[in-house]
Order: sequence, then structure tokens, then C-alpha cells
Amino acid sequence: MKHRLLHSHDLAQRLGDYARRLGCDAANLREAWDWMLRHDVAFEEPRRDGRVRTFISYLDVEKRIEHPLARRFYALLKSEVGTGFVPLYGLNWPTLVDRWRRGWELLYNSLINRIPSHTIRLAWLRIGGAKIGRGSTLWRYTEVLGVEGLRIGEDTCIGWHCQIDARAGLTIGNHVTVASHVIMIAGGHDLQAPEFWAVGLPIRIDDYAWITTRSVLLAGAEIGRGAVVSAGTVVSKPVAPCTIVGGADARVLGERCTEFNYKVGGKGLFTLFH
Repeated sequence: MKHRLLHSHDLAQRLGDYARRLGCDAANLREAWDWMLRHDVAFEEPRRDGRVRTFISYLDVEKRIEHPLARRFYALLKSEVGTGFVPLYGLNWPTLVDRWRRGWELLYNSLINRIPSHTIRLAWLRIGGAKIGRGSTLWRYTEVLGVEGLRIGEDTCIGWHCQIDARAGLTIGNHVTVASHVIMIAGGHDLQAPEFWAVGLPIRIDDYAWITTRSVLLAGAEIGRGAVVSAGTVVSKPVAPCTIVGGADARVLGERCTEFNYKVGGKGLFTLFH
């Protein structure tokens, strides 16, 4: 496999729905899908649970796809991922945009994230492509990679000195609390490939979740609504809603209440210098 980004599971079973969206015949889309699999535009990875993880090329190869329907289908799948893709580097506009974003990101991580002003920090991230809801904030000294792939809902707070990797997509819901010194890594590499291909798997954190200090969320982690990740926990798999997990294998420690009516308020006046 080549550089690839997770799109979803069992996509081939939904080709009929995609055919209707594209306004084409299902048999023609199946033929285009098979072409994409043969030409390293799409990839399928069977899992032990019987499901098939579906990836698409992390490198933005849309303009190189010779098959017309496959090109349209790849463009649609790419738009559904909601994060940036690696451009075909050269003297072109996508390369210029990518270099601008990486420079904007570097300035944020080395300078802007130290400024004691929520307004300046959030404005910088939003201009760089992040989507951050009302009342949400990232406290000082937190680093962001892949700023255009960051999606945060309302009234969510990310604490001090976190490392946030959104290059493969990071979606955080409303009223989420992320404590200080948390690490989120939404990507890795294919250890079975001599070429060390990059593999991106998005991270999702649902409403009212609490990610406590020094936790590590690895590629593909999914934290359910109201779930709690205890201090120092390593998560690389789905965590059920309102579940409390802990330890290196994110084992279940207990259950949380299921009804919530609080606000995080991480951007209030008392956090002026945060």
C-alpha cells in the first residue's frame, strides 16, 4: 500500500448509494472502484472482526487519475474526509497553499500559542483553516499540527502544553474537557512496508467527554459521548459512551452518569492569561 488516509469501513457495500449521488450506474461505479484499487487510489484492509477498513490516497492524486468516473469518485471521497491532503509538490497553487499553511502553523507553535489572548490565538488558527466553535479555546503552549484538519465544537477547552495532531482529521464535540499535557496523534506509518508509507486515521471525541492529564490518543481513537479517559491512559480503539477507561490498554474501569447539564467555561475571565 501507498500513503493512505482512512475514509470509513465497508465502503464497497455502499457503492449503490454513492452511484445515486454521482448520478451514474452502479455497475460503472463498481468498475471504477476496482480500477481505483488496482491503481493505488483506494485501498481495502480486512479486519479480524470481519469489517473492511477503506483508505484513499493521502497524496492528492485527483489530477493524475485517468479514469473519469474514478476521478469524480475520489474527489467526492476526499471531500468527505474533512482534512488536508498532501499536494503533488511543484510549481503549482496547491503547493503554495500547503507551504503557506505549514508556515502559518509553525508561527503558531513557536510564537502565537504563547500570547496570553484567546482572541489572537483562535483567530490565528481559524485563518489557518481550523473550525472552532463559540466559547471554545486552546490554552497557551498547546501545539497544533495539520491546523486545517482541526474541528472543535462549542464550549470545549484544551488545556496547557498539549500536542494536537490533526493532519488526518481531529473532530472534538461540544462541552469537551481536554486536560493539560494530553497528546493526540492521528497518524503513523506502515511498519510492513519498506517504503515506510504514511497512514492517517482520524480521531473523534464526542460531546461531554473528559480526557485527563497525560493521556495519549493514538490514530483511530474514538471517544464516545461523556466517556472519561483516566490519567496516563493510552487509547487506540473506540471507547463506549459514558465509559471510564484507564491503563495502557484502555480497560474499562467503570461507568459515568448519562445525563449532563454543565458548561466547561474554559474561556472565562478567570482564565484571561491562559
